[in-house]
Amino acid sequence: MDKLIIYSKDKLLELTSVRAGETKLGERMQTVSSVNELFNSTCKFVLVGLPEDVGVKANLGIAGARTAWLPALKALVNLQSTNRFRGDEIIVLGHVDFSEEMNKAEKLDPGKDPELEKLRELVTEIDAQVFGLISQILSSGKVPLIIGGGHNNSYPILKALSNYHKFPVNAINIDAHADFRSLEGRHSGNGFSYALKEGYLARYAVLGLHENYNSQSVIDELTSLKKQVFYTFFDDFIREHTSYDRAFQEALNFTQGICGLEIDMDCIAGALSSAVSPSGFNLNQVREMIAQIKTQEFTYLHIAEAASKLADGSENMLCGKAIAYLISDFVKAQL
Repeated sequence: MDKLIIYSKDKLLELTSVRAGETKLGERMQTVSSVNELFNSTCKFVLVGLPEDVGVKANLGIAGARTAWLPALKALVNLQSTNRFRGDEIIVLGHVDFSEEMNKAEKLDPGKDPELEKLRELVTEIDAQVFGLISQILSSGKVPLIIGGGHNNSYPILKALSNYHKFPVNAINIDAHADFRSLEGRHSGNGFSYALKEGYLARYAVLGLHENYNSQSVIDELTSLKKQVFYTFFDDFIREHTSYDRAFQEALNFTQGICGLEIDMDCIAGALSSAVSPSGFNLNQVREMIAQIKTQEFTYLHIAEAASKLADGSENMLCGKAIAYLISDFVKAQL
């Protein structure tokens, strides 16, 4: 836990635009001075940032996922505090400082096999940090709200949840990609395949897969695991074979029990991510799906792959506000 940067109340207020006659979430959100204080708090949710993109680079993707955390936090603290979402339901813990791992990754060329292997070894180091932090949050009885970061972090999150409950757990993932690539060393494209293989993931539901961007070998693997995997293509919604709200309800039924919610921002058309796409869900459709979870208790929310700026120079200043909408919807549905 030596890499965790814990935030003070003053830090939150620096990001909050205080205005007379109204109250923002940042004025009400709680903070702690140590992780141990989580055990004494009655808050339900703990917000933490995982600003890194080593896992994306190790998956031969475009770096930039490190840039989502601060814009998302700033957008969140500036939401209005109301009776529906006051702000004091959340402890803002802080973020994990992955600068050492990212500096090492900057010097490595994923186009060279030995250096790609070193990148994937760095991801295992990140796994260990994330696993330790999420384990402590879960042990305090809280629901982690996690802003990434690459989708590689799904693996240590699921590992922590499974270890806490002492049995395999479930996950729903709204994603254009299955992240079920081969076990070739850790990266952002195989978090769920590693979690399933190692016995941490029991049932996996993934919605919105793009036919054009999931290999036949991955689809064959998902199809062979019918008792453990439920999936739908975004193309199924276009062809009106089913609807996204019906598919999400099927996913809820399939993953009854201890379950986390994963949202890869590349599922949203136009959202800046390592695999930005012109096609996909719109933000309101994802928000509508989150609204459906009021009937089921979720153990965490993980928003991955978003970026405010990519390594290729692309920028989108709406990244933070989009994440703030998703987090506020999740909290409201779970209160």
